[in-house]
Amino acid sequence: MSKANEHGQGLIRKIAGPLVVAQGMRDVRMFDVVRVAEVGLIGEVIEIHGDQASIQVYEETAGLKPGETVVSTGVPLSVELGPGMIGEMFDGIQRPLQKLRTMGGNRISRGDSSPSLDREKTWTFQPKFKTGDTVQAGDILGTVQETSVIEHRIMVPADVVGLWEIASIAAAGDYKVEDEIALLKREGEKDLSVNMFQRWPVRRSRPHAGKKSPNEPLVTGQRVVDTFFPIAKGGTAAVPGPFGSGKTVIQHQLAKWADADIVVYIGCGERGNEMTDVLMEFPELIDPKTGRSMMERTILIANTSDMPVAAREASIYTGITIAEYFRDMGYSVSIMADSTSRWAEALREMSGRLEEMPGEEGYPAYLGSRLAQFYERAGSVTCLGSDGRAGYLTAIGAVSPPGGDMSDPVVQATLRIVKVFWRLDSNLAYKRHFPAINWIQSYSLYADNLVEYMNDEIDPEWGKNRSEALSLLSEESRLEEIVRLVGMDSLSFEDRLKMDVAQSIREDFLHQNSFHDVDTYTTLDKQYRLLALIMHYYELAQKAGRRGVSIRQMSALPLREDIGRFKYVEEMNIEQEYQRLLAELDRQIPELATER
Repeated sequence: MSKANEHGQGLIRKIAGPLVVAQGMRDVRMFDVVRVAEVGLIGEVIEIHGDQASIQVYEETAGLKPGETVVSTGVPLSVELGPGMIGEMFDGIQRPLQKLRTMGGNRISRGDSSPSLDREKTWTFQPKFKTGDTVQAGDILGTVQETSVIEHRIMVPADVVGLWEIASIAAAGDYKVEDEIALLKREGEKDLSVNMFQRWPVRRSRPHAGKKSPNEPLVTGQRVVDTFFPIAKGGTAAVPGPFGSGKTVIQHQLAKWADADIVVYIGCGERGNEMTDVLMEFPELIDPKTGRSMMERTILIANTSDMPVAAREASIYTGITIAEYFRDMGYSVSIMADSTSRWAEALREMSGRLEEMPGEEGYPAYLGSRLAQFYERAGSVTCLGSDGRAGYLTAIGAVSPPGGDMSDPVVQATLRIVKVFWRLDSNLAYKRHFPAINWIQSYSLYADNLVEYMNDEIDPEWGKNRSEALSLLSEESRLEEIVRLVGMDSLSFEDRLKMDVAQSIREDFLHQNSFHDVDTYTTLDKQYRLLALIMHYYELAQKAGRRGVSIRQMSALPLREDIGRFKYVEEMNIEQEYQRLLAELDRQIPELATER
C-alpha cells in the first residue's frame, strides 16, 4: 500500500482538462469535496470506479502531474448561509470575489480560498425566544438587520428532527457569525449548538412543510409580461432567444423591477463585460419599493466565460441553494440564471471527458433530469417552523440556442419543465422593439389563475381586454399574409381597423423603453388603463365604421398620439389623464360620424 493510501489520500493518475482521475480513493463518496495537489485546488468527486475517483476541478489544472496527492475533505460541496451574503459577489463555489481581490489582485490565484462569510464582522442579534421555550426545524430564533431593507432571520437548522428545548439563548447584542447564539437540548440527544450561519450541500434541496399552487403574480413592471404572459410567485420561466435578441437586457429588467424581496442573479458563463455592467449598474439603481440601492437586496454569483468550466456547472446549484435559504425565512425570492445553455455546455464538456455515451447533439443523456432538478426547486411553499409562514422562489432561466434554433436540446428540455415561455425574436430586436418577446409564440400556463387574480384585484375587465388584445395580434399576423399578396386596399374596414389597433397595441403597449425614467416600469393599474384606452378606441371605432366613418379619418385623430404617450405619464397623474382621454374618445369619435 502506498504512503498516500495509508493517510486516506489518493494519487493523481490522469489529467484531462478540468477532469482529474485519482486512484487510492476507496473511502470517498460521491460529490465529496477534495483538495488536489500541493496548491490545494478545489474539486468534487463525480464518478467512482473501485478505488478510482473522477474529480471535476473548479480551478485551472495546468501544471498538475500524475503522482501528486488528492485529499478528501469528507464533506460535499456546501455553501455558508448566514448574515453577510446580501450585496456580495461570489464565484460559482461561493468564494467572495471582493475579498479574494484584496488578497491577490485582479486575478484569483490557484488554490486561493477565503470563508464565504466575514468571520470578523459583528451583527446585532435580537432574540425571539427565551430559555425553556420549545422549538423545531425552521423556527426563527432571532433576527439581524442585515441591510436597511432586509431582516435576516436566524433559523433552527432545517435538518433538525423533532422538538428541542432552548437550554440557553444569547441576549440582544453584537455577535460574530461563528458565535453561539443558542444551545438546544433534547432527552437522549447530544446538545446542539446553533450559531448565526449554517452549511448546506448545494445539490440537496432544502426541505419545506409543503408546496402550494402558485396563484399570485410576480409583478415585473414589464407590460408584455404582466399583462400577456404573466409568471406567478414561485413559478418557472424560460427566456430563449438568439444572440442580440435582448436576453440579458430582460433578465436585468426582471432583476431590477420584479416584485421580489431578494434577487439572486447568476452570471453563468456570461461575458465579463456583461457582469461588469451588472456590478456597475446595480449599486446605482434605486429600488422603487424602498428608495434604497438595489444591492441591498441582491446577491450576485459571477462565473464568467473565462473562468474554469467546472465551476460554471456548480454555480447554478450555489445560487438556488442561497435562494432557498431566504425563501425559508418567508421571503419572495427570484433567481435569474443567465444562461442555462452555457451551464449545459459545461455538463457536455465534463460528460465528454468522462467518456459517457452522448445524447442528442453531444449533450449527456441526463440533461433533462439535471434541468428539472434545478427548476423543481422553485415553488410556493409553506416553510418549516411553527408559524407556518409562506415563502416563494421564482426561477427564470435564459437559454441561448445556437442561431436561435428552438429545436436545440436545451430549449426543448427546458420547455418540458417550465410553465412560462418568453420567446425572444431577433427580428423584433432588429426593429428596435424591446422587450423583443414574440407575442404569437410565447405562452404562460399560469395565465388562467392569474387573470382571475387581476380581475379581482385590479379591474373586472382585465381578462376581457387581455383576451381581445391577444386575439387582435393573432388576427394581424394572419392579415399580414393577405396584405403581402393582394395589398392593404383589398381589406374590409373591419380588417383594416384590426390591423390599425394591433399596431397600436404593439407600438404603444408592448414596446417599452428600459432607459426611460417613467416607461421602464409600469404598475398593474397603469397597464390596465393603457390597454383599456386602446380597446375602448377599438370599440368606438367599430361603431363609427358601421356609420360610414373611414379608417383614414380614424387614424388621423390627434387623440391617437395622446393614447400612445399615456405610457410616459407619471404615476401621480394617471387617473386624471385616463379620465381625460376616455372623455375625449367618447366625444371625438362619435363626432366623426355626425360630420359626414
